[in-house]
Amino acid sequence: MHLEHKSLNFLEQVIEEDLKNGYSKDDLRFRFPPEPNGYLHIGHTKAIGISFGLGEKYNAPVNLRFDDTNPAKEEQEYVDAIKEDVSWLGYQWDKECYSSDYFQQLYNWAVELIKKGKAYVDSQSSEVIAKQKGTPIEPGVAGPYRNRSVEENLRLFQEMKDGKHEEGTHILRAKIDMTSPNMLMRDPMMYRIMFKSHHRTGTNWCIYPMYDWTHGESDYIEKVSHSLCSLEFKPHRELYEWFLNQIDTKYLLPKQREFARLNLNYTVMSKRKLLQLVSDGIVSGWDDPRMPTISGLRRRGYTPASIKNFVETVGVAKRENIIELSLLEFCIREDLNKIATRVMGVLNPIKLVITNYPEGKEEILQMENNPEKTNSGTHAVPLSREIYIEKEDFKEEANNKFFRLTLGKEVRLKSAYIIKGESVIKDTKGNITEIRCTYDPKSKSGSGTEASLRKVKGTLHWVSIKHAIPAEIRVYDRLFTDEAPDSHKDRDFMEFVNPNSLKTVQAFVEPYLQNSKIGEYFQFQRLGYFTLDTDATIENLVFNKTVGLKDSWAKQKSKAQQNSQSKQLNNQGKGQAKNPIGEIQKLGKKYTNLPLEKQQLAKLKIQELAKETTYEDLASLFGTAKKKVGTRIAVVIAYGIYLSKPTVTITEEGKQFINEALEDANKLLVSEAKTLHFE
Repeated sequence: MHLEHKSLNFLEQVIEEDLKNGYSKDDLRFRFPPEPNGYLHIGHTKAIGISFGLGEKYNAPVNLRFDDTNPAKEEQEYVDAIKEDVSWLGYQWDKECYSSDYFQQLYNWAVELIKKGKAYVDSQSSEVIAKQKGTPIEPGVAGPYRNRSVEENLRLFQEMKDGKHEEGTHILRAKIDMTSPNMLMRDPMMYRIMFKSHHRTGTNWCIYPMYDWTHGESDYIEKVSHSLCSLEFKPHRELYEWFLNQIDTKYLLPKQREFARLNLNYTVMSKRKLLQLVSDGIVSGWDDPRMPTISGLRRRGYTPASIKNFVETVGVAKRENIIELSLLEFCIREDLNKIATRVMGVLNPIKLVITNYPEGKEEILQMENNPEKTNSGTHAVPLSREIYIEKEDFKEEANNKFFRLTLGKEVRLKSAYIIKGESVIKDTKGNITEIRCTYDPKSKSGSGTEASLRKVKGTLHWVSIKHAIPAEIRVYDRLFTDEAPDSHKDRDFMEFVNPNSLKTVQAFVEPYLQNSKIGEYFQFQRLGYFTLDTDATIENLVFNKTVGLKDSWAKQKSKAQQNSQSKQLNNQGKGQAKNPIGEIQKLGKKYTNLPLEKQQLAKLKIQELAKETTYEDLASLFGTAKKKVGTRIAVVIAYGIYLSKPTVTITEEGKQFINEALEDANKLLVSEAKTLHFE
């Protein structure tokens, strides 16, 4: 068996079809067209990844075009932030373009439409115009200015441009069809009067084009071949094409195609709502680490690779869905585990004295920087008689399930020695203020002595008090307490703001972190992943907690949910199903109904179970009824693992099973079957 390349997504299929039907690869050009009225957020990363990803796949240029047609909301700050975010993600655009570059051309084309009788100046109020447009089930009616003469329309439009009329007195509308079932085709607005200074053109213009008029025409000017938009623009496609068909063209017309946007739970994606969070002081700014903005994620410690992996895992789809935030957190854990330097910090310190460690003695230990990274090296960690450990890591008395420090039991200090709890010191209220221990001098980690090889059940992180560096630690939680805070018709999304989304802790960290730099990633042993915040100085270190080592949010769910999630996430060797094929069937039954991220987890479980499955068990399911698609998908996944074993070859009945899957109407089944290639 050989692994094939991944099957094409539907946008790639569109492009491949166009290449078959006359397009050359030189015709291909894409664009990412943000409006500079706010910072980019995690939802935009999908659009960025699709356009720039196709550019990389087909070696085609990708433009970064700013849709700057509304000076009331746009600022240079947002332009600069967008450029920084796209670059940080690792993408390089071909041309930096602005819709405002085309204002004169768009105006000239609008004049031509007026001359052709395809556009007119309407002098009614916006309320009256909205009423005349009708409803989705009732046709619109023509207004009194729809049949103005070409001469009068040209005069009024020129006067609008010259600033002779106030805002709201006139608009330019396309003359299409007031009875169209698509309400966007009912004489849409093309221009409105706005006496606002533009961030690039200043006060040169006082009429500004609407998005629908600007979008397709800008694509055409830039010779964009495929204009890729999120799904809410699908009804706009008819208008996009109508506008393009009204102008004189000499080269290929761009094609608009739509994909499902990326929606994430426990957050909001509306720029207006994100701006409200900033304006109302709920967050410190657009780059607050709790924000779903790219700059916020960057500041929190997310990596470009983790975000790209997240977008790739979500995939390109035609149907809207909501992705769990835990999947994004899973992706950053996976990446940081490979690249983060292991260090020690204590967030809730209590003093521990090693009573038999010589007073005044210090020694330098070596800690491995990253066991997942070849040749990552080590760094020095100082040890002295007095150290800090976490309060939670000690109990005066504990049961056998407590594998941390307690009186009379041993644990290992990370990269150091085995210690044993001997006694405690308490204050007048009975609170423990100091733990006293002894250590085994022969048990030093890595020394190779017999004592160093002794197994103890617990390992603790620690910091030498004498060498400890104070640091402010910012621990973040979800910004909202509700999975879909802006989905409630009768409640404002601000009601669901989590009052405990930020907790500031005064901690102590090892001296290695004194010279940390922005953009470095650390795993605080046993605590999670952290990065230096932009507020940090040499005198005042500030670290942001990116994510925990495990999904702590699951603890707040019901016990049933938590148990279910544990079964999916944990790759358990012990207690695995006595009947692997039965478990595979169970997972298959619900596979097609699972959200994408849970499908990925189910797939991992199926692959693990498949390692213990015999060919006979799998072959017994080759004849599964076609309507049981989920079970067939599970069998295909499991069969792929079976075929990867040494000396195993595909059988004729196996080939038949895969061929039937390839011919199925279910795209998910076909996609999995395509990964199995046989000669």
